[in-house]
Amino acid sequence: MRVTVCQFPDAAGEVDGAWDALARHSRAAGTDLLLLPEMPFHPWLFDTPRPDPRAWAEAVDAHHRWLGRLGETGAGAVAASRPATRDGRRFHEAFVWIPGRGTLPAHDKRYLPDQAGTYEASWYERGDGTFSPIAAADALIGFLMCTELWFPEHARRYGSDGVQIVAAPRATEPATTPKWIAAGRTAAVISGAFCLSSNRSGSSPAGDWGGAGWVISPDGDLLALTSDDEPFTTIDVDLGTADLAKTTFPRSVDSSADRRTP
Repeated sequence: MRVTVCQFPDAAGEVDGAWDALARHSRAAGTDLLLLPEMPFHPWLFDTPRPDPRAWAEAVDAHHRWLGRLGETGAGAVAASRPATRDGRRFHEAFVWIPGRGTLPAHDKRYLPDQAGTYEASWYERGDGTFSPIAAADALIGFLMCTELWFPEHARRYGSDGVQIVAAPRATEPATTPKWIAAGRTAAVISGAFCLSSNRSGSSPAGDWGGAGWVISPDGDLLALTSDDEPFTTIDVDLGTADLAKTTFPRSVDSSADRRTP
């Protein structure tokens, strides 16, 4: 299976050019699964604690319009996240887009920071805590969106569910990149799955973004890492390696004690 991760600019004036380059890369590489960053098609909203309903609506509309262009990548599936309004309530929704089938929602972001630069909990509601795998591009995929990587109990449950790819769209700053890679390694090892992450990059009024999209093996090896010089990268991953990893330590340790009653 060929997977593509990327770092993608936040600045609105850079998005069209970066998208054209990414789509060309994806088509040439024969991508089966392309992962985009958190809410990639609108400048970052959450640098202020006061929600702006008009800006939120603009972000929702922008992502809806861009869904019509995902086919330009030639990918078998595209994974990302987007702002969503349902019954007047705001959520951050992970999704997979598949040609001919359209957009398949995965889950709503559960763990929301609320601090300088990332006032997400002030802007939208947290999800109900459902972390269900979704099938796409012949793989079983589980989302851990950015902050959710720091709650590894869900990575372990994904492993128990047979997930082969943990998809982690991010919006993180440069100074914290080593910590985020450590979180990605941990999620991969705990789940026995490949961990993929794509991030925002460049500068914006909200600050600088760290790039560094990655592919990490089920045993925690860093297989690929994007950079300013190489903002997209595609590699082959063997999903059978993830299946086999479930039978080896530490995934093979019996966790049934967690579910027993005294």
